[in-house]
Amino acid sequence: MARNRREFLRLLGMGVAGATCACPMAAWAERIWILGSGGSPEQALQASGVLSPEFQRFVASIRVGEVKSHGGLRVFWLHGGPLGPPLPIATLEEARSGGDFVITERDQASVPELVVENRGKSHVLLMAGEILLGGKQNRVLTEDILLPPLSGSRQVAVYCVEQGRWAGRGKDFDVKGSFAAPRLRAKVLQRAGQSRVWSEVDRYTRMMEAPSATQSYQEIYEKEDVRRYFDGMVKQLNHGSPPGALGAAAFVGQLMVGLDLFFDPGLFSREWPKLLRAHALEAYRQPAQLDPDERGPRVRVEEILRAAAKSEGDLRTNAGTGQLFEFRLEALRGSALLFDRRVIHAAIL
Repeated sequence: MARNRREFLRLLGMGVAGATCACPMAAWAERIWILGSGGSPEQALQASGVLSPEFQRFVASIRVGEVKSHGGLRVFWLHGGPLGPPLPIATLEEARSGGDFVITERDQASVPELVVENRGKSHVLLMAGEILLGGKQNRVLTEDILLPPLSGSRQVAVYCVEQGRWAGRGKDFDVKGSFAAPRLRAKVLQRAGQSRVWSEVDRYTRMMEAPSATQSYQEIYEKEDVRRYFDGMVKQLNHGSPPGALGAAAFVGQLMVGLDLFFDPGLFSREWPKLLRAHALEAYRQPAQLDPDERGPRVRVEEILRAAAKSEGDLRTNAGTGQLFEFRLEALRGSALLFDRRVIHAAIL
């Protein structure tokens, strides 16, 4: 790793010295990754304490729009400025249903790693927090990954969300649109460690009264009264999303539980239902929003967006194409997946 850092700094210095054109840091990182040795995520070269011009421009264009509530959850729709050219991107569910995406255990199965392959003709977006079902135990993805068409096999980092099982008839995984609830997702983004992820899984299954023999997070999504709760929430806050919205910020009471942004309204509308269900878990059995005054939460979202637009962070590659820009905003953690001079997806929790 030390050799990789030295190579990064050497190449970065060469880029600065010879730059008669203003190449953005993201482009340098992509070029350096191509020149680097090896292809595993663990060897990804990175820069720390940098700004991302793409992320700054994107977040600075976001405005807070309409607000809508259902039960204990309140959602602010987020709108943005001019969009770039179209980029076909499939969600994980779309790619799996089309038979173009494969998820398996490694030949020598390992808890923190799985193998994925995109055999289709479109990019596939994997988001930190996606739940993968099957194999020797259910897993959750630890970071956003944009897999290019015909990607070949790639190793991806995961955590276990089913502590009591390490067995199974097959190596393959499936997806059902299940997603990590906000506090579990935050632990995943923080790379807080497997034990803390298990602790959050245990907390949510107890809170939702969804015990299982294998201590599986998925049991929450299989519970009948939770499914009915989701149906009402999705009917009210999914179909009610305004055309052109690029994302949403979700609140339970005065606490923001998550903010997501996408470069494309169509991609947001397709990813939003599973994000909404995950946010809704925080509001399960919470009293309905009785305070009509939205000024406090609205100001909070605006403050977070302004701070994010000025934030420095770490820029690195991973198993997919493009780069991850990761940053902190006091107690919050943010991540933005950058590709082709645009922000494919950004999350702040």
